[in-house]
Amino acid sequence: MEFFNTLLRFFQNGGTFMYPIALVLVIGVVLVIERWVFLSRAKLANRRAYGQILPMMQQRNFAAALKFAQNEPAPMGQIVAAGISTAQHARKDENIAMAIEESILEAVPRLEKRTNYLATLANIATLLGLLGTIIGLIAAFTAVANADPSEKASMLSSSISVAMNTTAFGLISAIPLLLAYSMLQNKTNEIIDSLEMAGVKFLNLITLTRGQKAEAAGARPAAKAGATA
Repeated sequence: MEFFNTLLRFFQNGGTFMYPIALVLVIGVVLVIERWVFLSRAKLANRRAYGQILPMMQQRNFAAALKFAQNEPAPMGQIVAAGISTAQHARKDENIAMAIEESILEAVPRLEKRTNYLATLANIATLLGLLGTIIGLIAAFTAVANADPSEKASMLSSSISVAMNTTAFGLISAIPLLLAYSMLQNKTNEIIDSLEMAGVKFLNLITLTRGQKAEAAGARPAAKAGATA
């Protein structure tokens, strides 16, 4: 209880700039929670889709994999759908790779959405704290300009102490937001790396199957020609 009373006095003594800093902190916390929940769900959805699609791809059951992927909202499903759909009419393996890469690039903006705002909010909180301190110091020096000389030292030290509260609160708000920004960036990069890894694996399975079919198709005419001779 004493801690909250101290925190409340600290907030009240900081002046009006404490309120916009608090607003920035609240917006940042809401953004962190929303992004963390979204990325966690995306990671689980991709992992689940990968676990279901990979056995189909390894068994060369591309029709079932395509049907499942087309109904899968996770980016992992979109990657598989793009690769298999392109493989049905593309002549070159490079076209399949480009389709898979395009689907990955389409998923990245949704994963990175609003995360960069956290760094901006952290900078805003720091700058608001410095601005509040500067304005508080200006007000402090103005107030003691006409004060009694014997009281100037105590009044100035007290005013400076209060003015520094905004800088402290700005840093208290900015540091957690920067830490959360770093964590979300790492989490986003992990998901993107997993999508790229899965894309390469699926591409290899598709191209390998296409190569085997092409060899089998080339072997049949040769066998017929040998039998005719």
